[in-house]
Amino acid sequence: MPVYSARVLVSLRPSVLDPAGEATRAAAARLGVGGVTKLRIGKAMELEIEAPDLDTARERLSLLSDRLLANPVIENWTLELEPHGTSTTAASVMGEG
Repeated sequence: MPVYSARVLVSLRPSVLDPAGEATRAAAARLGVGGVTKLRIGKAMELEIEAPDLDTARERLSLLSDRLLANPVIENWTLELEPHGTSTTAASVMGEG
């Protein structure tokens, strides 16, 4: 069965405050790194999944992202999916809860 490589990027919705991002932005200024006007923190997950085809892999990963990897109340997610061992993204999906 084919194996697909995926990256799920999860970020807070724009309307949600990000105190950790703001604290990190302020710390960057204290370190002397000026000019950072906005910094938001998210998370990235990389995984491999076996599926009979790209559409099935996308469907399974979308379900996983919606119900497990992201909190649909406050987070959005983006899926990057490609056949394992390739360097070109075969599919990209965005999800909002």
